[in-house]
Amino acid sequence: MKKIVLTLVAAMAFTLSFAETKSYGTDKSAEGNDVSLVNNFNTRFVINCDIRRLAVVLDLDEWQTEVVEASLNSFNEDVKSLSAVSGPRLGFQIHQALKKDAFQMRRVLNEQQFNTYMRLLVLTLHNRML
Repeated sequence: MKKIVLTLVAAMAFTLSFAETKSYGTDKSAEGNDVSLVNNFNTRFVINCDIRRLAVVLDLDEWQTEVVEASLNSFNEDVKSLSAVSGPRLGFQIHQALKKDAFQMRRVLNEQQFNTYMRLLVLTLHNRML
């Protein structure tokens, strides 16, 4: 029970720092809130994370940290490219990007690290409404 509670606390603390926080709705223009709605839509496709905090949470060594950083950059570029896609195709494309990232991470991380990473990534995607 203690392990579950500590894992949950770590996951919640990391989730708050995993995704880059931005203040939504602060952009003003002549069109009113139309620009802020477009910016909100585009910023949800940007998934930045602090690699050092991720390395601490997952207990990564130097080699794993480098590979995870490269994989996250690739995943971030894949998700950014989906900002123009909409409808059911968006869900399919995000699923494909997630599968690709999971395949790369499974080769680098052990089972416990991989499960924690996937839990955090899925929670972050859910918080970004993707």
